[in-house]
Amino acid sequence: MKQQVPYQRITTQQEKTMPKEKTRIITEDDRTGTSVPTLIRAIADNMFYIQGKFAANATKNDDYLAVAYTVRDRLLRRWIDSLETCLKNEDVRIVCYLSAEFLTGPHLHNNLLNLDLLEPMREAVAHYGVDLEDIFEQEEEPGLGNGGLGRLAACYMDSLATLQIPA
Repeated sequence: MKQQVPYQRITTQQEKTMPKEKTRIITEDDRTGTSVPTLIRAIADNMFYIQGKFAANATKNDDYLAVAYTVRDRLLRRWIDSLETCLKNEDVRIVCYLSAEFLTGPHLHNNLLNLDLLEPMREAVAHYGVDLEDIFEQEEEPGLGNGGLGRLAACYMDSLATLQIPA
């Protein structure tokens, strides 16, 4: 059973008592910031404002959703920035790949790795007494089809993302 730590905003006084490496002064938007204190606030905000939950009635799936919404917010800003960049450049090419078989696997762990947020998120959820591995286990396999071409599509997407090619 997880420790019952209320999902609440961290006050200035609480930030003062955090270890020095976690209290550097950073002005970040709670929807896009990547520091541990910002992730802690974002998880709490998503738990309360998006899901209407708090620690006393939160399930493991609620924990997963709060983290997933937090990651989605960070991805969304980057996606819109990329799209705006592509639309400004008239000489840009965008790769599109359509497959009836699409098996990309679970996204949360991969997205945290790609955003370089795996360890900061691990620290943020630990603040609430939750193990990040338990959250990963809550994610359902979104696969469609039986692999094959879908797995190939997933490999293409990973390669394009690694090369920072809009797709």
